[in-house]
Amino acid sequence: MSASMIDWNVAVQTGTRLVRPGPQVAQAEAREVVDELRELSRLAEGHVREFTGIHTETALAPATVVDRPGWIRANVDGFRVVLEPLMEQMAERKGPGLLGAGAGNAVVHAVGSRVTGMQVGAILAYMASRVLGQYELFLPPDPSGNAPTGRLTLVAPNIVSVEQELGVNTRDFRLWVCLHEETHRAQFTGVPWLREYVQEQMTQFLLASDLDPGAMLDRIKDAAEAVADAVRGSGEANLIDAIQSPEQREILDRLTAVMTLVEGHGDYVMDAVGPDVVPSVRDIRSRFQGRREGGTRLDKTIRRLLGIDLKMKQYAEGSRFVRRVVTEVGMTEFNRIWESPETLPTHDEIKEPAAWMDRVLGPRALDAPPEANEA
Repeated sequence: MSASMIDWNVAVQTGTRLVRPGPQVAQAEAREVVDELRELSRLAEGHVREFTGIHTETALAPATVVDRPGWIRANVDGFRVVLEPLMEQMAERKGPGLLGAGAGNAVVHAVGSRVTGMQVGAILAYMASRVLGQYELFLPPDPSGNAPTGRLTLVAPNIVSVEQELGVNTRDFRLWVCLHEETHRAQFTGVPWLREYVQEQMTQFLLASDLDPGAMLDRIKDAAEAVADAVRGSGEANLIDAIQSPEQREILDRLTAVMTLVEGHGDYVMDAVGPDVVPSVRDIRSRFQGRREGGTRLDKTIRRLLGIDLKMKQYAEGSRFVRRVVTEVGMTEFNRIWESPETLPTHDEIKEPAAWMDRVLGPRALDAPPEANEA
């Protein structure tokens, strides 16, 4: 294994070739959409800071608005930042590799890297038509060699496509999306250790890969069964679960817990900021939730295989956790969750918020009301 096990150029080429075109809009209208999304992201930033109580010390850059190919290229850049150093570490640990050295192995490896690049590109092409926005944690160095801390990205054609499909108020919907993504930016810029913690868990997860041939055969069998279950529409297995080693499952529990928290926190904030900010928020949430749960059988199969359905459950679980804690103890006490990795909820505590409150906040008076205007 080496840093070239994925041909990143092939990933970009495949993804941009396969991605579906976005909705057709006039150039002037496209410019208006981009301008409004940037404006609304700045507006959302203020609402998020005021509502959550999470503040950052540095001025935040405006949101980056991209099209679908732009989103693919940005994610490939992010993958390279995370994966290439890890591949080098894994190559040093594993030695020459299972196939041995030599020209024959080099040819096999080159072909394999192109195939893997095509697979990555195909997955990104599918995701590029679904993602509305994201906070990119991992970016290549800027021209001066400094590593940026992160970037808020909004995918304009997807936002326009969904608002047209749902028939919702466009300004309200765009602001609603910005509230969710700006919450992620507040989390990762206002909580100094959070980005490093997530990166550490991801690194441990990838380095825990077990390349023992017997274990790999067992996981290939599990992956085949996951595909069959997804096609039949039965079970909840996905490819990510199927190819994990036991050590990876333990690490993934921690990673899943923190990502469930941050996604649920984003979902909670985007709905709870208030109807004065997004007047049609209830209508938007109702229609958007229906869209999340719909789709063709093929679409549902792909979502199950890629673990997207699991991510949707994370939104719901995390949002219920945040709502329960904020309702019972208020936002200030909830924000103790960001003090350190030790105050993060475990996977089990996400399902039972009282367990987290007992562990982190301690005994609570039964008649103590939450802080005013915090729920």
